[in-house]
Parts: sequence; structure tokens; C-alpha cells
Amino acid sequence: MLRALFRWLVWLTLAGIILGALTTFAIYKHLEPTLPDVETLRTVQLQTPLRIYSADGKLIGEFGEKRRTPVDYDVIPPTFVKAFYAAEDANFETHHGIDVKGLLRAFVQLAKTGHIQGGGSTITMQVARNFFLTRQQTFTRKFSEILLSLQMEQELSKDEIFELYVNKIYLGNRAYGIEAAAQVYYGKSISDLSLAEMAMIAGLPKAPSAYNPIANPDRAMERRNWILGRMLDLGYIDDVAYEQAIKEPNTARYHGLQPELDAPYVAEMARAELLDKFPDLYEGGYRVFTTVDSHLQETAQQALANALLEYETRHGFRGPEQHWDLSALDSATVQKQLKAIPSYSGLMPAVVTQVQDKQIQVRLADDSEVTVDWSGLKWARKNINVNSLGPVPKQAADIVTVGDVVRVRQQQAFADNAEDNPQGDVIWTLSQLPVVQGALVSLNPKDGAIMALSGGFNFYYSNFNRATQARRQPGSNIKPFIYAAALENGFSPGSIINDAPIVYNDPSLASGAWRPENSGGKFYGPTRMREALYMSRNLVSIRLLRAIGIETGIDYLSRFGFDPANLPRGLSLALGTASLTPMEVATGYASIANGGYKVSSYLINRVENVDGKVLVENTATEACPSCTTSSQEVTPDGHPVAKQIMDPRVNYLLTDMLMDVIRRGTGHRAAALKRSDLAGKTGTTNDQVDAWFSGYNSRIATSVWVGFDQPSTLGRREFGAVAALPAWMDYMAVALKGMPEEPRQQPDGIVSVRIDPKTGERAAPGSDGIFELFQSELAPPELHLNAQGQVQKEIRPEDLF
Repeated sequence: MLRALFRWLVWLTLAGIILGALTTFAIYKHLEPTLPDVETLRTVQLQTPLRIYSADGKLIGEFGEKRRTPVDYDVIPPTFVKAFYAAEDANFETHHGIDVKGLLRAFVQLAKTGHIQGGGSTITMQVARNFFLTRQQTFTRKFSEILLSLQMEQELSKDEIFELYVNKIYLGNRAYGIEAAAQVYYGKSISDLSLAEMAMIAGLPKAPSAYNPIANPDRAMERRNWILGRMLDLGYIDDVAYEQAIKEPNTARYHGLQPELDAPYVAEMARAELLDKFPDLYEGGYRVFTTVDSHLQETAQQALANALLEYETRHGFRGPEQHWDLSALDSATVQKQLKAIPSYSGLMPAVVTQVQDKQIQVRLADDSEVTVDWSGLKWARKNINVNSLGPVPKQAADIVTVGDVVRVRQQQAFADNAEDNPQGDVIWTLSQLPVVQGALVSLNPKDGAIMALSGGFNFYYSNFNRATQARRQPGSNIKPFIYAAALENGFSPGSIINDAPIVYNDPSLASGAWRPENSGGKFYGPTRMREALYMSRNLVSIRLLRAIGIETGIDYLSRFGFDPANLPRGLSLALGTASLTPMEVATGYASIANGGYKVSSYLINRVENVDGKVLVENTATEACPSCTTSSQEVTPDGHPVAKQIMDPRVNYLLTDMLMDVIRRGTGHRAAALKRSDLAGKTGTTNDQVDAWFSGYNSRIATSVWVGFDQPSTLGRREFGAVAALPAWMDYMAVALKGMPEEPRQQPDGIVSVRIDPKTGERAAPGSDGIFELFQSELAPPELHLNAQGQVQKEIRPEDLF
């Protein structure tokens, strides 16, 4: 009886095994055609964010929902590998893709509940699920996972599987992969993590939210310590390492992206330019290398910010941003409220806690207290309007009271407060967020590459990019282009033009007449064209444009890339009533700086894919005088030759005249840079609404604009030389450092003639005269003397008619 029963059980077991095998085989044959090719894992592309870099390889910005930085297996610390083994799969190195005991537990759950509740997954199985399958807990998905895992173990090495695993897994806070997690939670690379930090990250794959060291620190610490204990039990670490790690506190906190270079306006420009070119822009792992120089970019941002803050200082203190009743707030609330106020470009929020005779105490968001002495306070006369200030403060109480929420910044002590701070130390200064804005654009004249760009005081304070988006009137910054057109049409630097009042009928005006004036309201009579440019005489510019014709002027300006649609078809064009961006103005000046060749500004030097293959490369035209002479169409480095848009002689004469702007004209403050190769032009519009300075040498062209976003006067003394030139000088002082001066080569067809400055004619022997440059065919005719030695004017054919 027993023997028969045993035999029946054996046959029943064998039948079950055979049936199970047949069922498994049937399921395998059913699922096999639907299984993906494991070999594709060798070439899988992980979703990696777009990264923007400077020309010298510094990270500027990152765009994409997933923060991920894939790493090779060889750079993962061995201890980190063991931490994941302890947390997820202690038998990873010995199994063939599946853990039989774990699978049995999973199938028991299926039998009891009808669902697989979890467990039983090896690292290999997690890779199969993460790359190929859904997370739906079904029998079919689990069986597919097993089959894929077995295939992966056949075709991939353990190192390859583990590398795929740690680069794919989600670890909370938008971090995908271990390198991103190390940066997000600890602000450092995986190679710099401590054992405790590695164990903390290794605990995240099981439940990134539940074991998040920021959101759930207690549960995260329990998980971390359990993993450390497992590592000890498995022999991965010794007792000393365990005891040291278990005592380490939870230091995790959120670390946002920390660019190596603060240039968000540049990063956003690059992103926007590529948006329509790459459908997978935010996941494809593209690396974009821009043309900006990191050192110059930092300088440009700071130079512009300083100029805007100096404007604020000149126009007085507008008062506190808020006022708090400190007696009604506890210390923790004060600190929480301060932390909620963002800092911008070094301007930190602070609350005034004490007001003494000549100093104040303020509390910062980090709970520290600092002292602002009188040297950092006495500037703060009350702002009444852009043209009026209140009385000079005599004590700190004239400026702030306890509970005022203000801005403070650290600043190098200036010479004018040396008596308060004779050592010239860094001091704390009362400040305020600027209401004025600006832009700085610096280009390489050779090809238009953007070397540095700032679109405003601070991107996070206002992300409107004034360098490329703000259309403003350039004022006298347009005059060099009008003068160049005149030089191309029969005028010379020595031409005499009458600087006198003029009235034009203009039906669009309420008065029906336009009466343009010079700055200051004075007129100077007959004036040499050179002097009129460096002294920025408006009436001369108007008469020049009228002489050559408005259409001729517009056609000439369009050579430099100015859109005729943005140029007014009237004589006001000569005074800069066009609608132009700082980028367009800087690009126009770059074409003057390079000798008269049309270049266009560009930002992206190249785009690489995740494998380093170059997908997009700069093909900008380049100025190449020798190529133009030899009729070459390609420069020696393979770039298209830029079109010549100026007569070389006109370009030479114009630059010589613009050098006088710095030597003796409206931009004379720039002479402090002590260089002889600089040329430039100030620009100020009616009522000082827009202030400009654009200047260059042969290797760098830079334009600065300052004004309000909603156009209104900057103040009656805020000319281009006051508001914009300081930023240009601060930037160029750094940009030009170590750059040798390059003497300009005078082209053929230029002559130097001694003339009478009052008439523009050749100076008579023995009379006062000055030397002026002319195109040879436009030079004043030779003087002829009669028998008595008197000047007899040469009779020219045109004088007979």
C-alpha cells in the first residue's frame, strides 16, 4: 500500500515537473519573439541633459528634467560597488542573473495574493526591468524579466551590467545614476564620498522617497546603518571602518546645479538657438561649446553690475524693501523670512537690528551679524527723483531704523573714504537692488564670435536679455556709420560743415516743426568733420545725412547688418532714433574694427553628441584682408571670407577720427587705459533715456548700454560717458591686459595735408595750420602764389560753370 502510494507520488511529481517544464517552455516560446535584443544594451543611450560650456570648457548651464552624468565602471570606487551589493544583491558576482530563493518568495506571494508584491530581483533583473520592461507587477512581466536576465548574463559581463545599473537607477531629487546623486545630496563626485555617504546612496534604489536623506532623514539613517551592518557581515568592511561610518551624521542636503561659470544669459541663448534643431535636446546628452571666454565673461558680468550699482549710489537710497516688527518675531522666524528673500549678485538681504550714531548692525540669512560702518552708509542720501536728492545724512538714524529689511554687500573701500578705512579693506556697504538695467556685448572682430555677454544686472532677478531683446535708440552711437557713408560719398575729415540751427517741417509733431539741438543747446558754426564727430555735434550729422541722402544713408547702414525696417526714413536717423539691440550695435562696430568686413555675431562654436562626435561646427565668415586682395574665397583655416563693405581708406580715416573721441572728445575718460590703439563713440539719446559707449581695437569690439526697461530719463547728467563708459573701461582693462598694441597699416591712397582748420583749405605759408588725412583724390588743391606772394586760388573746371 505504502509502496503504491509512494510510486503514485513519484509519478505525480514527475508529471508536475514535466508539466511545469512544458508550461515554462510554452511560455518561453510565446514570449521569446517579444523579448528585446540584449545586445542593444551595449549601445544604449541614457537620457542625459543638455550641457552648455564656455570656450575653455567650463560648465555654464544644464537643461533637462533628469540630472545624470554617466560613469564608467572603472571609476566607481570598489567600496561603493560593495555597498550596492550589500543593499541589493549580495550574490551578484556568483549568480547567473536570478536568485532562486528570492523568486520562490515572489511566486509564493503570487499564489497567496494573486500579485507579486516585490522581492526576488537581482541587480541583473533590475537592469532588465529598467531598460526594457514596465514596473507592472504581473506574472508575464516577471517571467520576461527572468528570461532577459538569463540572456544578459550570457552576453554581458558583470561589470557591464553593474555599470548600466548604477547609471540608470532613479535616486530621488531628479538624480538619475550615482554621480548625479552624489552631486545632488553631497555636492561632490562619487570618488570623494565617505563610506557612510556611499551607504546612504546605496539605500535609495529600494525606495527613493521613503529613504530620502533630505525628506525622510530618520528612515534614511536606519537604512544606511542596516547597509553598513550588512557590509560588515559580508566582510566588505572591517570593524574600524564600520564604527567610524556608523557615527557619521547625516550631512545630506540639496545641492542645486553649481555651474563653473555664472553666465545664465549665455546658457539660455545657446539653449534657445538649438531648440528647433534637436528634438531630443534635453535628453540626448549634447555638449555645447560656446565662444565665450570664462575670464572675460566673469569680468563683463561684474563690470556691468558695478556700473549699475554706481548709478544707484549716485541717485540715492530709495529706502528699505520691507519693515518688520522685530519685537513680534522670534529669532527662528526672522531667519526663515530672511532665507526666503533671494540674494542677487552679492546683494544679500539683511534686517537692521541696531542703529548707532555712525554705524548699524544687521542680521543676515545665515544668522550672522555684521556691522555696516559710516563709510558704507554715508552715500545714502534720500532719493527724491532721478534729478534730486535729499540732504546729506549726518547719522545712521537718518537712513534706516531697527526692523528695516535692506540689502548689504561686501565692497572694496574706495579712495574717497580712505580716512574711514585707511587700509583699504573689504567693508560692508548698504546697497539696494538696481532699478536701472544694462547690457554688455563683446565680440571678436575677426569673425563676430561672442567673447562675453551680459544681458542685465542678474539673470535670476530679471531673465529678459537686453543684449539681444531690448530694442533701444542708439543715439550718437549711430554717428560713425553716418560719417562713414559721408566719407564714401565725397566728404573728408577736413570738410567744413556748418553747426548752426536748423528747422525742418514735420507734420507728425504737434508744433509742425523739428528744431534739433546739440547737447547743451549751443551751436559752434563752421566745424571740421573730424571735430564734429569727436565732439558729437548733432547738427553736423544731420547736414551730412541730408547731403548724401537718406536712402543712401540707409543703404550704407544696411551693409553692417542693420535692418532697414528698424531705421527711420528721416533726418532723425543721424541722431540715432533707430531701433537697435546692443548686439546689433556691437556687431556693426566689429565690422569697423576688423577693417571693414561684414561679420555676424555667433555664440555656438560646436555641438557634440554623447560620444564626442561633432554634430554642428562654426562656419562663420572671417575678415581676411590678404584673402580679399588675392581673391581667395576661403581663409587659411577653412572659413568663408567675409565680404568687404568699406573702402579700406574710409575705414582707416573713420577709425582715426574715432580715436580722437578718446584722445580729446566725449570719451576722453577712456584715455585712462593708456593705450593708443583704442577708438570708440559715446551715445546719449534725448533726455538721457539711453546711454551708450561702443569702442574697439583690431582684436576686440565692445558695446555697453544703460537705461530703464520702461524708457524714461536716467537723469540730466547721465550721459554715455558717465553711465555706460565706466563698465566698458572696467571690462576692457581686463580684456586688453597683456594684449600688445598693433599699429594700423595706412592703406595706399591716403595723404596728409596741412590745412587751415577754419576753412579746410591748404594752409598758406607762414599761417597757422594743422595736418589732416585725406583720400588722395579729395585732398585740398595746391595753393598758387602770384608775383606778390599772395595766394591765388587754383581755377578748377567746375568753377567755370
